Amino acid sequence: MLKRLLALTLLAASLPAQAGRLLDMEIVDRATGQALETYRHRGQHWVAGHPGERYAVRLVNRSGERVLVVLSVDGVNAVSGETASPDQSGYVLDAWASAEIAGWRKSLSDVAQFYFTALPDSYAARTGRPDHVGVIGAAVFREKTRPRPVKPYLGREAPAAGAESRAAEAADASATTPAPAAKALRQAERLGTGHGEREHAPTRYTDFERATNSPAEVLSLRYDSRDNLAARGILPRPQPAWPEPRPFPGGFVPDPRS
Repeated sequence: MLKRLLALTLLAASLPAQAGRLLDMEIVDRATGQALETYRHRGQHWVAGHPGERYAVRLVNRSGERVLVVLSVDGVNAVSGETASPDQSGYVLDAWASAEIAGWRKSLSDVAQFYFTALPDSYAARTGRPDHVGVIGAAVFREKTRPRPVKPYLGREAPAAGAESRAAEAADASATTPAPAAKALRQAERLGTGHGEREHAPTRYTDFERATNSPAEVLSLRYDSRDNLAARGILPRPQPAWPEPRPFPGGFVPDPRS
């Protein structure tokens, strides 16, 4: 299936949080540049977020060919804003290339930053689609290969057929503005992804044609607050901040205070 897509420039690769055959995916803290630690629980991969924390999705192409990645955040396509489906627009990575997706694509020039926030403040909830908040997904497609034209003994080689779809190339840009302050989280309230400040992220189109209608693989990462991950048994519960009373706290009997 031919679609209009976005492609990314090369960035430095890193160790994966969710590793597939074709793609690695992890969540990066924009303030530190470090990948968030991933926890495996009952076959799923989880990361712990903090309200107000800006993040990016790092994608690494593990193959020697271009791939298309349709990126979903909270069930919403990160390029088009549609309710996510694998047949929609996405990002194209060159062979062995990687890139960081820092926000919702607003135009060929900029994105609105991703940041963790309370579920009611998430972009998905504010657009009436809260059912899939808390998961980031990537549907990966191989590129269709075209047979090389046969060279005749005489005459010139016929030009190769041009691709019928178009895609865009986006360069990741460093953040220039802070994310808006996240709304205070009530106890046990789930995290979502907000629609943050605009930042410069220039883009250009490129050609891409999918080899198949169905993705070659699908990756997913789930996220929530540390308290909620502890409540699910994914993280150990934090120790109480106050000392526990003990029946025999000391040794000998001290003198009373005067």
